[in-house]
Amino acid sequence: MDEAAKTQLKILKLSGIKPNFTKLAKMYDMDRRTVKKYYDGYEGKPKHHAKASKLDEHKDLIRHKLEIKGSNIMAVYQFLYDKYGQSIGTYSNFRKYLKTNGMSPAKAEKGHPRFETEPGIQAQVDWKEDISIANRYGEIFTFQVFDYKLGYSRYPIFIYKLYKTRQDVFDCLITAFKTTGGVPREILFDNMSSVVDRDGNRKNISSKVRAFAHDFNFKIKLCKPRHPFTKGKVEAMNKFLAWLMPYQGEFETEDELIEILNGLNQKVCNRPCDETGIPPLLLFQKEKEYLQPLPSVDVIESYLTHDRQTTVRKDSMITYNKCKYSVPAEYIGKPVRLRVFECKLYIYYSTEIIATHAISNKRLNYNELHYKQLLGSYMKDPEAIDVLAERNLQQLDNLL
Repeated sequence: MDEAAKTQLKILKLSGIKPNFTKLAKMYDMDRRTVKKYYDGYEGKPKHHAKASKLDEHKDLIRHKLEIKGSNIMAVYQFLYDKYGQSIGTYSNFRKYLKTNGMSPAKAEKGHPRFETEPGIQAQVDWKEDISIANRYGEIFTFQVFDYKLGYSRYPIFIYKLYKTRQDVFDCLITAFKTTGGVPREILFDNMSSVVDRDGNRKNISSKVRAFAHDFNFKIKLCKPRHPFTKGKVEAMNKFLAWLMPYQGEFETEDELIEILNGLNQKVCNRPCDETGIPPLLLFQKEKEYLQPLPSVDVIESYLTHDRQTTVRKDSMITYNKCKYSVPAEYIGKPVRLRVFECKLYIYYSTEIIATHAISNKRLNYNELHYKQLLGSYMKDPEAIDVLAERNLQQLDNLL
């Protein structure tokens, strides 16, 4: 029934006039029962049915993950897909759901020219700096990710690091070379302070970095300032690191966080690239044949640091191979180095050994003195500290 007919029926009803439904039915070319139904208040079928979505049960979780700083739509979708599988549907339907529920703000994209390179010619590197994410206990992990990407295949390697020193750059590059099985002919760097020395307005590549490049047989290229598109391939990969953010509150230890990053790396390698439409892993099978060989083992070893770096957590412990080991409480929040020798773990602060532990399969390995120091920040009575420490450590041993 059209709007004019509906309006006429409403006027008749408001006027208290009972119409001749048979006569009106002929006028509107409708069944008289239908005319009476509209007269009694029927509005017609709704234009759109409110259909339940299979994503409704995750609505609060989706909204929460999108609110995390640094997260994005693809990141949240990948997180949910890992968690719930195909039940969450396709990415396009996921975007439609977000838009329907007001959770899909549009973003303007800036264009930039594309630069292509032949296989084995170039890699681009960059840091994704100061990423902060909390574990399920609310403890904040702040770290860096070194992003290495081969220019032809777009094959990426993400490497977890606590710092961005020159030695960290060497370690990451060697890891990338070993992973890909070779060295490109040139590497494009951002003007990172660990690579470039500044003398006023002049920039000079560090002599140590030049020596490293000479020994590994690649040329150093620097990006032009304020021209981020010159390293657009590696910049584009940084967006995938947003996929980490929905894992906030979903892990416990640093090792678990590194495993999540490695899993994300593998996912990107196997995902069709937006530019080529082909997974980087497939194109890498061709590109790796064009990479230069690695130098001798002696050269590689001369540039490597064999100590692992980590940070002492609030429980006065560090994590090694998924097991925790204690250090004195005064080092909480400070960076330390881990070295393993003859089945013992040595923990250094600067050049000083601050703790030694036998390598263990136990989940928690507390030195009794370290535990008492930690309790001492909350309690003053030495006897009470001794009693509580003995009891708690015994309970931990029994539990684990």
